[in-house]
Amino acid sequence: MKLEISLFKFDKNSDYLPYYTKHFLKIEDEKNILDILKTINKSAKLGFNDCENFDLVVNGVYVKASLNLKEVVENFGKELTIEPISVRRAYNDLLIDENDFNDKLVIFKDLLKDEDKEYYLTLKQYFYASNTLNYRSDYIGDAILLLAYDLIQKNPNLENFILSTLNEEEIGASFHTSLEKRIYNFDTSIEDKIQNIQKKLNIFEEIEKQNFRVNKTLILDFDTFKDNYEISHDFKDFNISYYPSKDSEQTVELLKKLKANILKLDTMKLDLAKNSFNHNPLITYHVASTILLDAFDNNADFLVVDTNEDFYIFDYNRKELEKLCGREIILPIIHKNELQKLATGNHKEAKKTLDKHQINPEII
Repeated sequence: MKLEISLFKFDKNSDYLPYYTKHFLKIEDEKNILDILKTINKSAKLGFNDCENFDLVVNGVYVKASLNLKEVVENFGKELTIEPISVRRAYNDLLIDENDFNDKLVIFKDLLKDEDKEYYLTLKQYFYASNTLNYRSDYIGDAILLLAYDLIQKNPNLENFILSTLNEEEIGASFHTSLEKRIYNFDTSIEDKIQNIQKKLNIFEEIEKQNFRVNKTLILDFDTFKDNYEISHDFKDFNISYYPSKDSEQTVELLKKLKANILKLDTMKLDLAKNSFNHNPLITYHVASTILLDAFDNNADFLVVDTNEDFYIFDYNRKELEKLCGREIILPIIHKNELQKLATGNHKEAKKTLDKHQINPEII
């Protein structure tokens, strides 16, 4: 088996900008990612930790160096990009300055025992995997929220003090974005613990209680998705970007039938932090603007969404998104039910809602 590897390189003492080196490896005795790093290091000096628990990013996903090559190929293919867990804080190739992570412990400095500090150090991957850091580098970090959960479990009498301490942090728990699609083989109990803290802080609410139609009273009726349908327009000349929800089966099947070019963009996996929107819409706007811009810059003709909530976030709040990124984003948003109507030739019904979009797709 042969692997093609693009390896992140940067030496703060000699390099002005980071770069990537290409390595073509014929796998022989290598069993995991750490073995790959050791092999490369034999011919090209590389900064890394010779430890199976070493944290890395492979093809945009956070992994451990212990990940075996069979799983690597099955999940990421044979073309791999290997990067440090924080490109911004890299000082010697895959090694990073971890002071930002360590400094967060000051938040609970008067509560921590040695065992608590040791536990916190095991949470490093969760700190750096957070997409929130791409928008707010001063975010307290998911590791602190997990530490808070653990402290409360061990010391219930300190719950009010711990929650009060978290409430004092300006860029705190309301800025959390899900880690689920960012870490390989993610333990979902991690997300449950963070949500538990958010609920105790009255930040987390069910999506049905969120108002994504900020400053707009119009509610659109997208009708329902029909089970039996025939395609009369295949969209073969269109570039379509798709932001999926958890229930995406219907849309995926529809897109397969359209013969369009479906753009494969990593940003479509980003979490919009919808459950904390009422308390803090800013982080949702940050992520949404990233998603829209990526689709727009990759020449998407429109962005398809599964849910009413996602439609309102992207379409109704467009001005807020444009303010954040400093650019005009002329990209139509189309609900999956509208797309089905267009694809089946039911244009009259589709126009009832398309005409009310902030940006009318005007593709009828």
